[in-house]
Amino acid sequence: MSSLRDAAMNSKAWPFEEARRLLKRVEASGKDHVLFETGYGPSGLPHIGTFGEVLRTTMIRRAFEVISDIPTKLICFSDDLDGMRKVPGNVPKQDMLADHMHKPLTSVPDPFGEFESFGHHNNAMLRRFLDTFGFQYEFYSAREFYRSGQFDAVLKRAAERYDDVMKVMLKSLREERAATYSIFLPIHPETGRVLYVPMKNVDGVNHTVTFDDEDGKEWTLPVTGGNVKLQWKPDFGARWAALDVDFEMYGKEHATNTAIYDRICEILGGKKPEHFSYELFLDENGQKISKSSGNGISIDEWLTYASTESLSYFMYLKPKTAKRMHFDVIPKAVDEYHQQLRAYADQDAAARMNNPVFHIHGHNVPASDMVVPFAMLLNLASVSGAEDKDTLWGFIQRYAPEASADKNPQMDQAAGFAVRYYNDFVKPTKVYRAPDAKERAAMEDLVARLKAWDGGLDAEALQSEVFAVGKAHDFDPLRGWFTALYEVLLGASQGPRFGGFIALYGVDETIALIEGRLAES
Repeated sequence: MSSLRDAAMNSKAWPFEEARRLLKRVEASGKDHVLFETGYGPSGLPHIGTFGEVLRTTMIRRAFEVISDIPTKLICFSDDLDGMRKVPGNVPKQDMLADHMHKPLTSVPDPFGEFESFGHHNNAMLRRFLDTFGFQYEFYSAREFYRSGQFDAVLKRAAERYDDVMKVMLKSLREERAATYSIFLPIHPETGRVLYVPMKNVDGVNHTVTFDDEDGKEWTLPVTGGNVKLQWKPDFGARWAALDVDFEMYGKEHATNTAIYDRICEILGGKKPEHFSYELFLDENGQKISKSSGNGISIDEWLTYASTESLSYFMYLKPKTAKRMHFDVIPKAVDEYHQQLRAYADQDAAARMNNPVFHIHGHNVPASDMVVPFAMLLNLASVSGAEDKDTLWGFIQRYAPEASADKNPQMDQAAGFAVRYYNDFVKPTKVYRAPDAKERAAMEDLVARLKAWDGGLDAEALQSEVFAVGKAHDFDPLRGWFTALYEVLLGASQGPRFGGFIALYGVDETIALIEGRLAES
């Protein structure tokens, strides 16, 4: 363990860099535990960015547990007392939801008819997603947090120090907004709506707020017991103070507000936590992924075509860099994940601490049983017209006779994913082209060489033979020869190492494939 800890203390992997920074904070404070928090606004169905926030926080938590024995806890906090400001475009019963605008999400009926409210539904969706990945966390609901009294001490302090908190907020607001702004949002006792109205009085002694509702009727409510909620920026800092949060990460859209969150936390008696700001996820068009619009790829969609681990691997990579998140990134993520698994087995402690799979699995990194890359499976599905994974297994077992669905569960799972991915994404977009005269001559030469081949299914030897054909026909660069093979034979602009493809698909089958495509064109 000491060698691992030493390696971790020197690792340049971003989770360890954050963990070491956090350790300095906790040692200085003398706390007996570390509290990680992630926040979630359940205004729509949870999207993949929300999952990524919890995953990355868990990676830092795991890294911290390598370098320190101080206990840790992760809270997933849902701001489900927030008012519904617009109807999400990707849910049913839009008209019904529109009748409940500005009510807390946990007071809006569930359009799916499954839970107590829309907020409860989205919270359950989030927990289901997180549980799929085995995260260890405690779930906190803002509704319960405000109503149970857990937030009362900080809310009273916010009333007592109202002017100080308002000074922080007013500096960040335009003049028109500042004129009516209050950190407190009362929840109307009759309509149940979250009100954005100016305060006539904030009583720091009795801890009440007085305001006129939209009809001009005056109300006085205590700030405790769930009668009011805080605006989202003050809520950030107040939550940190109430829970004594040590670490929270969030997207770069929050980065400009960090100083506001920190100062409000301090005014309300807390110590500002360590932060980590990550870049946003984009869809295939470079647009920010949004809960309400439902663009980009969802967690369920990724898991339809690849393993949970491949998604975790994608999330680990370069969190400070914006990443496009669409279906085309899946095959690459799957194959790179398994490359890292294979590398891990022979790495020393220092290299293992820098390997993404440690941050996905901790000390229980599995071995990879993928005898064929996922990208190769896609090409195999393409040329064989596979409708089920059993078709692919016929080729796999000829190439690797010792492999089986029972012995290679990752391989078996990937074969099923490959067939699904091929039929949904590759097959509809396949475009074959005819070879030009030079390419045709080279392919005819390759057929002749394969007919005379007696080297078995040696992928490297077959690759050398394919190279030799390209050189013999003066392809410069050789990439043009392989592009021709992909576009003419596979209907794609990119493809696998062709020698490996021949070894997997079969020499006779490859001959038939080439001859068939040449005959068609």
